[in-house]
Amino acid sequence: MTKGGMESVEVFPAEGKGRGLRALKEFLPGDVIFAEPAYAAVVFDSLTHIVCHTCFKRQERLHRCGQCKFAYYCDRTCQRAAWLDHKSECSAIKRHGKAPTENIRLAARILWRMEREGSGLAEGCLVSIDELQNHVDNFGEEEKKELHADVESFLEYWPPQSQQFGMQFIAHVFGVINCNGFTLSDQRGLQAVGVGIFPNLCQANHDCWPNCTVIFNNGNHEAVRSMFHTQMRIELRALSKISPGDELTVAYVDFLNVSEERRKQLKKQYYFDCTCEHCKKQIKDDLMLAVKEGENKPSAETVKEVIQYSKDTLEKINKARLEGLYHEVVRLCRECLKKQEPVLGETNIYLLRILSIASEVLSYLQMFEEAADYAKRMVDGYLKIYHPNNAQLGMALMRAGVTHWHAGLIEAGHGLICKAYAILLVTHGPSHPITKDLEVMRVQTEMELRMFQQNEFMYYKMREAALKNQKIQVMPEPSNETSPSLFHKKE
Repeated sequence: MTKGGMESVEVFPAEGKGRGLRALKEFLPGDVIFAEPAYAAVVFDSLTHIVCHTCFKRQERLHRCGQCKFAYYCDRTCQRAAWLDHKSECSAIKRHGKAPTENIRLAARILWRMEREGSGLAEGCLVSIDELQNHVDNFGEEEKKELHADVESFLEYWPPQSQQFGMQFIAHVFGVINCNGFTLSDQRGLQAVGVGIFPNLCQANHDCWPNCTVIFNNGNHEAVRSMFHTQMRIELRALSKISPGDELTVAYVDFLNVSEERRKQLKKQYYFDCTCEHCKKQIKDDLMLAVKEGENKPSAETVKEVIQYSKDTLEKINKARLEGLYHEVVRLCRECLKKQEPVLGETNIYLLRILSIASEVLSYLQMFEEAADYAKRMVDGYLKIYHPNNAQLGMALMRAGVTHWHAGLIEAGHGLICKAYAILLVTHGPSHPITKDLEVMRVQTEMELRMFQQNEFMYYKMREAALKNQKIQVMPEPSNETSPSLFHKKE
């Protein structure tokens, strides 16, 4: 069996869910069940000039296509690799006078590929584009209006000499993009940079407590002449032991929400009612809505007031973050925590959301000691809620570890980085850039920890000298996004 081939999975009729994917062999945590290149993919409109249109890596200096002046590439290798997909797009952009929106560009790439290969099964695909769900019948008035506008704009862009497709089929393709477009991230996996269609992945059904995770791998285009040359792809990886015959599931939404909210989100974005075990039995809802126990247990009225106050504060925080007013964000977080701490339990999601924002923004402002305290409380809560091999949990532990290291708390920092590394080995694999970064951090903090244990005084002296000589690494500016969600939904 070829690694990452489709031989170890099959499509089957999943009761009450249409089709699903199931395993044909056993998998262990961290195993790649399959890897799938995109059927078609495009960079987001806002990032077209800073992200490579082939491998979706963010780069400082990119080569621009000399013909259409729109597409950008890392180098000649990426540009050559893109030509088959870019050729028709290139002349269409020149004829049209400008590049259309990402949805229209993606629909066009899908239809050009169909023009080249026919609409049957593409190589390595278990289903064809024709068979994918479009949910157009479930669209509300507003969505139907947007769909109509997209089809109109598409027809203006689509060249007359290309194969002509019926309006209904074009609408089907937009419907597929709307509910099956997968979010592509940059090489660090921290920022959403594009959207792609992966027909096999679309067959995996949702579960709030899934047995698989999906990681985007930008591939390795530099190693052109070696066995390590790989194309951009997604990898479906096992999170727990999977037996032959088990359905393969992924989470379409972040778990960090009570079951009723997750169900609302899934219904609104993907048009189905979640019937997973965690939703049916409301597993972990009690933790996510925990209140302080003991003699001074708050009244239901007080809890309601504090949760409403938290929701209002989160709105104000979002507004301040958008305007880059980070000191204002910190002030709002501190005030909110004062109100939350006597009332909400340590795993309450409203408390955890404020702790997460506070630790991230304080780290950026280089107030590391206070940031580390909040980060520690945040990950302690996360560890009780998330699946032990959840990628979001791994990333949160990594950020908390780096914050502790910056605060000079080497023992706690090293411990958190080790925990993060163990999770990311399963979710991302050993060769993903973020796992490699973590490995470097793990080795460095281990070395520092040994020095600290041998001679605390000398350790702090050396650390002080080292930090004086090198510009302290500034934490990345807090983003207003949570880490990229699985499927890209046009807002």
